[in-house]
Amino acid sequence: MAENFSYLELRALHEVARVISRPGELKDQLQQTLDVLSSWLGMERGMISVLDLQTGEAWLDVARGVDVEVDKISYQPGEGITGKVAQTGRPMAIANLKNETHFLDRTGARKNLNRAELAFLCVPIFYQNRVVGVLSTDKLAHRVEDLDREVKFLEAAAELLGKVVHVRAVEEENRRLRRMLAEARRPITNIIGRSKVVQEVLRLIDQVADTNTTVLIRGETGTGKELVARALHENSRRRKFPLVQVNCAAMPDTLLESELFGHEKGAFTGAVTRRRGRFEEAQGGTIFLDEVGELSPIAQAKLLRVLQEREFQPLGSSRTVKVDVRVITATNKDLEKEVALGTVRSDLYYRLNVFPIFLPPLRERGPDILLLADHFVLKYAREFSKEVARISTSAIDMLMSYHWPGNVRELENCIERAVLLANGEAIEAWHLPPTLQMKPAGTQNVSRGKLEALVGAFERDLITDALKDVRGNQSQAARLLGTTKRIMQYKVTKYGIDPRRFRVKPQE
Repeated sequence: MAENFSYLELRALHEVARVISRPGELKDQLQQTLDVLSSWLGMERGMISVLDLQTGEAWLDVARGVDVEVDKISYQPGEGITGKVAQTGRPMAIANLKNETHFLDRTGARKNLNRAELAFLCVPIFYQNRVVGVLSTDKLAHRVEDLDREVKFLEAAAELLGKVVHVRAVEEENRRLRRMLAEARRPITNIIGRSKVVQEVLRLIDQVADTNTTVLIRGETGTGKELVARALHENSRRRKFPLVQVNCAAMPDTLLESELFGHEKGAFTGAVTRRRGRFEEAQGGTIFLDEVGELSPIAQAKLLRVLQEREFQPLGSSRTVKVDVRVITATNKDLEKEVALGTVRSDLYYRLNVFPIFLPPLRERGPDILLLADHFVLKYAREFSKEVARISTSAIDMLMSYHWPGNVRELENCIERAVLLANGEAIEAWHLPPTLQMKPAGTQNVSRGKLEALVGAFERDLITDALKDVRGNQSQAARLLGTTKRIMQYKVTKYGIDPRRFRVKPQE
């Protein structure tokens, strides 16, 4: 009963009520509650755990006096004292922790302390007659005069926290579901990368994959245009039908038209049999025309008819072939310039450029370079039965400072060569090609500080993502990234990030 509490206890409850009634982030309110219990009532350490609405698992949300990443600590129903309180809804009080077998100390905060000097109290947090969380504290045993009284006070504090903890549980459930949805919607692909530019490519693939829209993949040689084409096909309803790939630059003009549309027997010298073209082979599926800018004027005209009418005539034939094929094209050329020069038909260009996807060069994918390099190390170590498992620091510096004109293909070739040369478990700098040790003319000064710039860009992306997740709250973003609020504020200022733009505006 409230009238049995001391003046200090009543003041502490009043202060907790004030904290949770003020506007602000819920997690901050819970953190401030632990601060109140510590400063007013001598709580040594404190934790508030929130129950997963689906599984009943209790995950540590806020803590005081505990040096641990809170998001990584959890208790299954019935596991340890916290799990038992969450499962049963009944408080537990331990006068002396020394011989208590159910006390897990999963945070490790008491491993160097004399547990015989500590008392531990743990109470459930209810909302609408349902356990939604757990409040636990420990105090010096000699400062606990009446264990039952301490439990009653903690239950009173927990009662004030019920709604806040419930809403925190709902927030985290929504966040978990959004994360699951994002992962579920990530297209099936062999594209490796976590950089912002690659994530944008994946988002575009997800949007257009399951349609019949013509896609034009643009990017430098070696950026992975074939992987994007394959991802578009495998994430579409056409995935059970063929994906036919044609390299338009690898065949002479005289053969390309026959290759695409087929020919009749006797259509030209050497045509001793009738042959189906690639478009017919791709019936019901997808045809990928790589380096489409290399098509001859005649082939361009026929391709335009296929795109417009979904039909064509094989070489040397008067018959019309109707096809149901999705067309994906790719080029490393500046098609706008080619149209201006007259080498590419403008009407074909507009047909191809319905949904462009731009693949960034590797030099703009700083965070992905090591990710790709590690992938290729494992790939070729298995292929060549080598023990190579890592890349040395000096080799990493070379990889990160190189300009990669050949993009991902060049990186793969470099790693393949390095794995072949390596005799131990690591790739060293001397295993990499000499070209990586040379700077291209005119870039000696430009490339200085490139590693710092790449790391900075990656750091800015991480901070921005964290602020989005916590709606602009810098304190919570700092906790998510395992740093302090002061450092977070410094980085936000350094990179010119405005946290206010991530805050949710109140509905009118």
